[in-house]
Amino acid sequence: MIRHAQFPEYRVYETTLGGRKLKVEVGKLAGLANGSCLVSFGETTVLATATMAKKPRDGIDFFPLSVDFEERLYAVGRIPGSFMRREGRPSEKAILVSRVIDRQIRPFFPSDMRNDVCVSCTVLSVDYDNAAEVAAMLGASIALSVSDIPWNGPIAGLQMGYCDGEYIVCPNREQREKSVLQLTVAGSSEKVVMIEAGADQFPDDMMLTAIAKSHEEICKLVNFIKNIKAENFKIPAEYPSVKLDAQLFEDIKAFAADKVRAAIDTDDKTVRDARISVVTEEVRAHFAEKYADILNAQLDECMYKLQKYVVRRFILDEGRRVDGRGLTDVRPLASEVGIIPRVHGSGLFTRGQTQVLTICTLGTLRDAQELDTTFEETSKRYMHHYNFPSYSVGEARPSRSPGRREIGHGALAERALEPVIPSTEEFPYAFRLVSEVVSSNGSTSQGAICGSTLALMDAGVPIKAPVAGISCGLVTEGDRHITFTDIQGIEDFFGDMDFKVGGTKKGITAIQVDIKNDGLTMQIIAEAFEKTRIARLEILDEIMLKAIAEPRAELNPYAPKMIRMMIDPEKIREVIGKGGSVIQKITAETNTKIDIEDDGSICIAAINSADGEAARKMIEAIVLDAKIGEIYHGKVTRIMTFGAFVEFAPGKEGLIHISKLEDRRVGKVEDVLNIGDETWVKVIEIDEKGRINLSRKDALAEMAANQGK
Repeated sequence: MIRHAQFPEYRVYETTLGGRKLKVEVGKLAGLANGSCLVSFGETTVLATATMAKKPRDGIDFFPLSVDFEERLYAVGRIPGSFMRREGRPSEKAILVSRVIDRQIRPFFPSDMRNDVCVSCTVLSVDYDNAAEVAAMLGASIALSVSDIPWNGPIAGLQMGYCDGEYIVCPNREQREKSVLQLTVAGSSEKVVMIEAGADQFPDDMMLTAIAKSHEEICKLVNFIKNIKAENFKIPAEYPSVKLDAQLFEDIKAFAADKVRAAIDTDDKTVRDARISVVTEEVRAHFAEKYADILNAQLDECMYKLQKYVVRRFILDEGRRVDGRGLTDVRPLASEVGIIPRVHGSGLFTRGQTQVLTICTLGTLRDAQELDTTFEETSKRYMHHYNFPSYSVGEARPSRSPGRREIGHGALAERALEPVIPSTEEFPYAFRLVSEVVSSNGSTSQGAICGSTLALMDAGVPIKAPVAGISCGLVTEGDRHITFTDIQGIEDFFGDMDFKVGGTKKGITAIQVDIKNDGLTMQIIAEAFEKTRIARLEILDEIMLKAIAEPRAELNPYAPKMIRMMIDPEKIREVIGKGGSVIQKITAETNTKIDIEDDGSICIAAINSADGEAARKMIEAIVLDAKIGEIYHGKVTRIMTFGAFVEFAPGKEGLIHISKLEDRRVGKVEDVLNIGDETWVKVIEIDEKGRINLSRKDALAEMAANQGK
């Protein structure tokens, strides 16, 4: 620890993470925030701050926490590409990092606090060997730990990779590129509080080992942060508590517990909601006089707490769910493909009252999304978007742009499917999947994974393996816990965990874990893996693969047909032509879209194969050097007194001298050819300047001789 004369509270702490230096500076920057720190991981630097409003927000029944991962493009030496040349809305990746940090820290705030808390992590510099998201996770925990904001931390988070047969803590850039595992884990000294993962069909047992190894390293970091907290301790600020009136809740529980039990004991969400509304009004009428001053303010929270109590008693005492299922039973399932006309691929996945319709659209590589962020990825050809309209839960709200939840769920489905997407060389397409949640009663993100697999196979995308998604829930009471498969909405609201796992028969491709308690033991995580593994195999074999066993052999008739070819990079200029004239002519005549890369790779997209082949032949004619003695078919473009110019390939012209038009004397070129006429020509000479001389006479003679044989 180092002190600074100018800043008496300034302290510096150092440790190592993944074999690289981790430095934390406290007491120098952002002194007006409740807590702040500067975290340097290698040369990656993040300023983390935590600020709490002095007064609670009125009229809300939740804890208002906001977390922002703020990218600054100066951190990677770039000027923003927007018109205003400044950062605009957060990138999708920044939103995902914000969500990851939020899920780590949220369970450790007092549930009865209503003061706004804002956690901001600003990326000041980026060294790609050291992930900014790791520095931000640690910075958020440290900023809260050294503040006076009531928070039951600290926690710590890190990344884990796997390559060359070894688990790697916080892999560097080269290791990340080779790693078949991208795992982010956060935890306290005792438990795991957050898991986020993408993997290339990683075996369940190896994933469990990776999480266990991650937690071992996390414990070291938590102890490091505890030392920082001890030397910068602030007494937690007081806040107005909004705890329920204990007597009111006990009276409502005694009066309505059996009524609530009867109301929620159904597999129909609509029926359940209607019944609960009736019970709520009965409670209001019964206690209106006795609790006139507080009933309206606390009724909703009392009914929420009572429903939570009843749902958990069903599971803990009877080993069954409110819809009558056993602990490992999956709701009724159904899969359909090809249900929407004209789109390139479609799949509908139904699980109970949750329905997700996914549409697949194929495009050229030019349709890939360009990214302007501080992260390494600059573009992506596979995009997954998730929409959650209000009608899916029976509510009447106008549609708005996607929120962080929608972006997060779309990214989870994208991560789950990314490992099975064919390479550009195998399948030269960009594609977009859109999952429309048409009905929601829990696990819509996992429904999006299943529906997307169906849509991809229906579109004829040769995925490496089908992927299914399923979630596992948890209810705890003291040292006792029960896990259960396939949670519905009410179990998500009132349970302690939503453990989402996507994967193939071979292994896991994605994980996202949300918790509402103080963390998960390795035993709970192992149980969740086993339950989700059994369920996803059942979903694949019994439902999805019966709807469509493998990707369709042929693309949808409305999907673009793609042809790939390679040319000499030196010939690119000839294919494009002056001002793009040649390429524009080819695309206009063949009704195609053509993408040309600097390495000479060309991708031709056409609605039908014949047009694509026509474009390919035209390009081949351009790039193939004219050879003396070869015969071509061309069109007359210019007439001169001494001969006719013929374009025998796009952008390639040659001259037929008047003496080479016929096997007789020709007095005037127009007596034989006019502009626009098509004719056969033979290359008879290419001079030192590359000028090509043609002969119509020789071409016709040779063709006639060949026909006579």
